[in-house]
Amino acid sequence: MFKPKRVLFEKGTLDTEVGQNIYNMIKDDKNIEVIKLTSNKIKGNIPGENLFEQYREGKETMVVSYKKSLKFQTCKPSANYQLPLVSGCMGRCEYCYLNTQLGDKPFVRVFVNTEEILEQAKKYIDERSPHITIFEGAATSDPIPIEPYTHSLKKTIEFLGKEEKGRFRFVTKFNDIDTLLDAKHNNHTEIRFSINTQRVIDEYEHHTASTNKRIEAAVKVGKAGYQIGFIIAPVFLYENWKEEYKHLIQSIKEKLPEDFSEKIIFEVISHRYTSRAKNRILEIFPETTLPMNDEDRKFKYGQFGYGKYLYNKEDLTDMKEFFMENLKSTFPNSIVKYII
Repeated sequence: MFKPKRVLFEKGTLDTEVGQNIYNMIKDDKNIEVIKLTSNKIKGNIPGENLFEQYREGKETMVVSYKKSLKFQTCKPSANYQLPLVSGCMGRCEYCYLNTQLGDKPFVRVFVNTEEILEQAKKYIDERSPHITIFEGAATSDPIPIEPYTHSLKKTIEFLGKEEKGRFRFVTKFNDIDTLLDAKHNNHTEIRFSINTQRVIDEYEHHTASTNKRIEAAVKVGKAGYQIGFIIAPVFLYENWKEEYKHLIQSIKEKLPEDFSEKIIFEVISHRYTSRAKNRILEIFPETTLPMNDEDRKFKYGQFGYGKYLYNKEDLTDMKEFFMENLKSTFPNSIVKYII
């Protein structure tokens, strides 16, 4: 659960059920500063003289807002649309694309008008009928740590559970999923867990749950009837990487019940970075040990007009063969969506 240092309430949010619930949860906590905004100017209320300081203070800040624009962004290839319940994440993963995407706004923003957001989701479902419409709930966030404040995930799961043509999916690096176990999901929600070797988590995924806790949480939601998946990402090709990732895959197998026969979805993504992301990371984490030596990588232009630095072709081929062989031999019934 996210424990912010400060909570900013934008104008009018305290007049809503979600806003009032958040206020009641934190008002007596002397360690949390409550700020009631009148102008909705956020940055001036978060300390920090430079990006290094703004990042750290922002990560300890929750902003309670209205979602004003109800036009959903597309979210290919993982879904048809983003479902904007939250923005930002309390985790401090050094490689995270949100470091670039959110820039100098690294704070966690929650939205109080969940019903309006879900009504808009319904419109998109109706527009695309008879096709199924899939919504991604973690495109610009990790919604799990703030669920105790908003209950928006559970509302969304149950809302889309009633929609014949609606589906929901999200990914998390946290394990606080107990409040979702009794949700009436009707097999319409897929919960994925982003996992990695403990070495990678310790080195780069600060303020997140351990590998074991994430896998244990996945077992819980699997037992509750959800479709579960694992995103193994980003994969780093360091010394002994094969041994450690093989151990990771075996850890999933060992923690699942012996009679667990449901299909598990796997997605595997190798580490890559852009020049812009690299520069941002070096400002926020000046002592990072992330492998970002351009000379060791292959530069490839992407579909959005900018390029990324990938592992070279031979290393990627080796990685793909390794994961396909180990995932399919360990989980013969699994679905490996992609290995990139």
